[in-house]
Amino acid sequence: MKTQNQAYKYALIAIFFWSTVATAFKVSLQYLTPIELVLYASIFSTLILYIVIVYQKKINDVKIHILNNYKKVFILGLINPFLYYLVLFKAYDLLPAQEAQAINYTWALMLAFLSVIFLKQKLTLKDIFAGVICYFGVLIISTKGEPFSLNFSNTDGVFFALLSTVLWSMYWIINTKQKSDPIVGLFSNFLISLPLIIVYFVLTQPLVIPDIKGILAASYVGFFEMGITFLFWLKAMQSANSTAKIANLIFISPFISLIFIHFIIGEEIYLSTILGLSIIILGLILQQFKSSK
Repeated sequence: MKTQNQAYKYALIAIFFWSTVATAFKVSLQYLTPIELVLYASIFSTLILYIVIVYQKKINDVKIHILNNYKKVFILGLINPFLYYLVLFKAYDLLPAQEAQAINYTWALMLAFLSVIFLKQKLTLKDIFAGVICYFGVLIISTKGEPFSLNFSNTDGVFFALLSTVLWSMYWIINTKQKSDPIVGLFSNFLISLPLIIVYFVLTQPLVIPDIKGILAASYVGFFEMGITFLFWLKAMQSANSTAKIANLIFISPFISLIFIHFIIGEEIYLSTILGLSIIILGLILQQFKSSK
């Protein structure tokens, strides 16, 4: 019971920080372009992960992991943080935070669909039904409550938000065969990805001194979205007697996120967003019930 209580504490800390990141994305993008945010946030997240690696005395493990798995590390680093966050931040740049975060939340369902193709898993009727429910919720949110009009608030933004779910799902599909320490693997991906991000940044962006507010916002994104919050969640899963009970807590995150989005960014939260998000959560719970059963 004691370890389960500790697991709840770690999980709630992680959920709190993950609930703030949609707001942090929008604040950051007021001062930075998507690629600037990817670069500065990646630098901060790589730094915090490096400190953890040094503290845990796993530098040698990182060297061995990269040398033994350099192709896979390169592919994973190319996807996350480089491509995934570039696409995700582009979605947040084009959409209201409440829309982008809700659509991105369907990545777990996309993971189930892509697992059929890449992991040869079976697609059940319940998977299909859960998918219909979730994407109907996405339709409600992205059309502001008029799903049958197909009049999207921003078609490009919705495309990038959905593409982010594909990239994130592919990242975890490739990770399924990864046997390394999660922290070692994550740091290795960021270490390999950072030069790619820098090269892309230099080739596509003018070299200007960034706004200090943008740097501070990017540091928050790097530390809490891309870095240390992962450690809290990992600690929660390792401490839990029942990982299912911990995993279910994640469903409260997008609703808490709406509170921050409203009071900090000042977005009006539409009833269609709450309805669509509730439908998405319903579909994900249905899918998870099938998996746990």
